Amino acid sequence: MRITLVTSAGIELKEFIDDESIDVITVEIPRNIAPLLDLKALFILIKLFARKKFTIMHSTTPKAGLLCAIAAKITGVPLRLHTFTGQVWATKIGLMRWMLQFLDKSIIRLNTHCYADSPSQRELLINMGIAKKESLTAYGKGSLAGVDLQRFSPQRFGEGYKSKLRDGLNINDNAFVITFIGRLTRDKGIYELLASFQQLKKKNNDLNLIILGPMEETNDANLLDKINGISNIHWLGNVSEPEKYLLITDVLCLPSYREGFGTVVIEASAMGVPAVASKIPGLVDAVEDGVTGILVPRQDENRLTKALERLISDKGLLKKMKIAARDRCVLFFDSKKVNEIVEQEYLRWLRLV
Repeated sequence: MRITLVTSAGIELKEFIDDESIDVITVEIPRNIAPLLDLKALFILIKLFARKKFTIMHSTTPKAGLLCAIAAKITGVPLRLHTFTGQVWATKIGLMRWMLQFLDKSIIRLNTHCYADSPSQRELLINMGIAKKESLTAYGKGSLAGVDLQRFSPQRFGEGYKSKLRDGLNINDNAFVITFIGRLTRDKGIYELLASFQQLKKKNNDLNLIILGPMEETNDANLLDKINGISNIHWLGNVSEPEKYLLITDVLCLPSYREGFGTVVIEASAMGVPAVASKIPGLVDAVEDGVTGILVPRQDENRLTKALERLISDKGLLKKMKIAARDRCVLFFDSKKVNEIVEQEYLRWLRLV
C-alpha cells in the first residue's frame, strides 16, 4: 500500500522529504477562515483525490478535516476517516460557536467514521450532540500518534550536555526551569502563565521560563512587550527538537483554554518532566492529577501559581512525579502501541470495503 502525505508546507516536512516510501504533496490550507483560499484548496484536493484514487483518506485538524471530507466524498474515496484533535468552538460564543459546531457535525456526517484523540474529548463531542456514540472512537488512553520513546529519552544525551545547554541560555545549574511549548496565543493560556511567572519570581529570582513556539498574535504588541519585559524568559520560537530543552526542564506548563489531547505533555513525560496544566477535556487524559502532574481550573492565575509554587518548593513530590510521568508514558503512550491500534483500525475497515 502506497502512502501519500498531504499537508501545508512547514519545517516538520524535513523528516519525510527523503523517505521514498511516502509521497509528500503540499496544499496550502489557511488555519483561519479565508473563503477564496479555502475554495482554491478544496478544488486542488478534489483534483488530487480523483487522480490518486485513494482507498483510505484520514484527516486531522478542523479546516483540513472538512475540506478533505468534502473532496473525498465527491471523488468516491471508499474509507473516509477523521481524527478530532480539539474543538475550536470550545472558547467561542453565539453564532460563531454554532457555526463551528455545525462544521464538526458535517465532518462526522461526511466521513465513514471519526476518532477523538482522547476519551474525554469523545465524551464532550457526544454530550454536546456533535457525534453519536457509534460514529466516534478514542484510541486507548488517548493521543494522536503516541511518543517516540527513543527520541524522547534523557538517555539520548551524553554527560555534560545538560550543563552546556543551560550555559548557552545563561541558566544556572541549580535554577528551576518551567517550559511552555505551543503557539503563543491567548487560547494556550500564555497570559496567565506570564502573570504567574512574574508572581513566582518575587519569591525565587533565579526562576527561568523557556518558551518554545511561534508568535501567532502578531497584532498584539502587548504580548511581545510582556515577554521582553520580564527577566529570565527565553523565547526560542519554533524549534525542531523540543526534547533538548525538556532535558533541562523541571516542569512543563500548559494552561490551555482548549486542547485535543496535549501531545507536548506526554512528550515531556517521556523525558521525565511532570506537567501543570488546565483541567479540561484532553489534558485530563494526558495528566494523571496528583501523580504525573497537577491540573488546575483554566484561566485561574492564582491556582496556576500555587500549583507551580508547590512543585518548586517540594523537591520530593517533584521527584516522584518525574518518575511517574515517564512510567505512565511508557505504559500507555509508546508510539509503537498507539500506531498498532491505528493499523488494526485500518485493517478492520478494509475488510468491510
